[in-house]
Amino acid sequence: MKHFLIALVLFLSFSSAKAQIKIEPEKGFTPQVGVLVSMLNDMKNRVERTVKDLKVDEVDFLLDENANSIGTLILHLAATEKLYQVLTFENREFNAEEQKEWGTRMSMGDGARKAFKGKEVDYYLDIYNKVRVKTLEYLKEKDDDWLAIVNEDYGMNYHWAWYHVMEHQSSHLGQILLIKKRIP
Repeated sequence: MKHFLIALVLFLSFSSAKAQIKIEPEKGFTPQVGVLVSMLNDMKNRVERTVKDLKVDEVDFLLDENANSIGTLILHLAATEKLYQVLTFENREFNAEEQKEWGTRMSMGDGARKAFKGKEVDYYLDIYNKVRVKTLEYLKEKDDDWLAIVNEDYGMNYHWAWYHVMEHQSSHLGQILLIKKRIP
């Protein structure tokens, strides 16, 4: 009975939070690409649910002088996804203009602490959303065979590349959750 109640509580918590509790191919994509999209979207939705109600001072909060803020971490997620768009869909790295736009967002640190503060959480989420829209446009053009292609310049197949984007988001979601718990 105890196990049943625990399972019921877990099910209801996921259901009431409208969390995805199964992975299925998204419509409009080939099966494996659709599953990947489902997982990418689930992870992004978790990030958004975690931060959507934060105030500016909470988005800017730093655990210490070397930490990154939640806003910076969201921009870093967007920048990483943007880099993987360029690497996997265009088979190149950032050009000078893109490096200027995305470089600080990728590297974070002192430059980001100075540049990214005083903005509402929607500022950061809008950038993240625009990058994701472009990712989905690109992925709609790809099929399951594309996922298996190995980019010889980087020694990775495209499936691993986009899995890495997802697990990277998961890692930083953990940081965001930790920072959020420590906000005074």
